[in-house]
Amino acid sequence: MAGYLDNYGAAEERRAKIARPIALWGGSALGVALVLWFVFHFVIPNRAEQREVKRFFQLLAAQNYKQAYAMWGCTDEKPCPDYPLASFMRDWGTQAVPPGAFEVLDGESCGSGVIVDADGGKAGDKRIWVESKDGSLSFPPPGMERCPQGNRIYDFFRDLRYRMHGRAYQ
Repeated sequence: MAGYLDNYGAAEERRAKIARPIALWGGSALGVALVLWFVFHFVIPNRAEQREVKRFFQLLAAQNYKQAYAMWGCTDEKPCPDYPLASFMRDWGTQAVPPGAFEVLDGESCGSGVIVDADGGKAGDKRIWVESKDGSLSFPPPGMERCPQGNRIYDFFRDLRYRMHGRAYQ
């Protein structure tokens, strides 16, 4: 004859057998989601803006200065009074940036744009502001040569990328 308490705790054992795999799968899914978020947020951010700067340097290497100047939002029809073509040529001509001597190193989101760091070879490091909404280029706004909000994890990986290129982030 079965006793009154013979099945005591059987339901708890069944729940434990079901809950453990659910917790493991849920934890695994959360871990994968966090890794994907980290990669897309910190490791490969701002690719479109970096491509724009690469395109700009490719135009300079091809000595197509009119199109490169147009990437700054300045054309013959709508010249930039604050940045005339003569100033542009002084900053980006063959004497300033030797053709083909560039490498885009990093881009950092900052407000409405991205600051892209590039190694200009003999011309030295260049920082270019890319406005996210329209892709236009300019120099970083005053006081924003670096983004004011710092991110230690992002800074660590940026420094690691720079060290892989044989340099340190300044």
